[in-house]
Amino acid sequence: MRSGREFRPYPGASRLLETIHDGREELWTETVGDPPPVYGERWTEVDRRPLRQFDPTRSKLAAAVLRGWSGDLPAPGELWLYLGAATGTTASHVADLVGPDGRVYAVERSLRPFGKLLALSGRWPNLRPVLADARAPEEYAALVPPVDGVYADVAQPDQLEIFRRNVELLHRRDGCRLLLALKTASMGRERSSTAHLAEAQRDLSELATLAASVALEPFHRGHFMVGGRWGRDQRLPSAVPGRPSRPRGRRRERRAR
Repeated sequence: MRSGREFRPYPGASRLLETIHDGREELWTETVGDPPPVYGERWTEVDRRPLRQFDPTRSKLAAAVLRGWSGDLPAPGELWLYLGAATGTTASHVADLVGPDGRVYAVERSLRPFGKLLALSGRWPNLRPVLADARAPEEYAALVPPVDGVYADVAQPDQLEIFRRNVELLHRRDGCRLLLALKTASMGRERSSTAHLAEAQRDLSELATLAASVALEPFHRGHFMVGGRWGRDQRLPSAVPGRPSRPRGRRRERRAR
């Protein structure tokens, strides 16, 4: 399918494009994979570039971008570690963003979703599935080289500790980009979501320079994107000009990884 719409490169992410359709902003990734669609997303071609829609209701990373995330995004040629990859919905888009010269090491511990992730890797040559528990990064450290970035979507009570242990063990010594899809409901209901967010920010700020966190509602209730760059006093990217403070309209939340 070819599109007659205008697609613009997203600032700071050359393989991420944006367009307006029916008054709503849409995101698309230039894919390195082969059809068919992974989760029913639309595909198109623009200037011989194969694109697939990056649905914010199915991916917390896409939701974060539409909510105005100003931190880093995966970039071409980078190596990323993905924790909690499930069947590979967002992991395949991260693989698109790092391009054919990059790699994504996708960790998933459950056999059923891992089977689908493994099958997906046959169509995404830069996606490397790892069957393992993200709580024990030392068990797969030999399979994963030092990475440029870590993305986590693990939705566990100890998600902060899981994230930190992986970053501390597997980050590149000259720096690492951090993206944590924080699910506050998994951290306990004795405190509010904003209190849990504040705890996560305090914890990570001890060892990282953080970008401004963003709430992922209405796409994903009780979720925030938290992250930045490993190391104190790092230079963060400038905020993307013209980003909306909140998305246009409400959309139904779906199960997403």
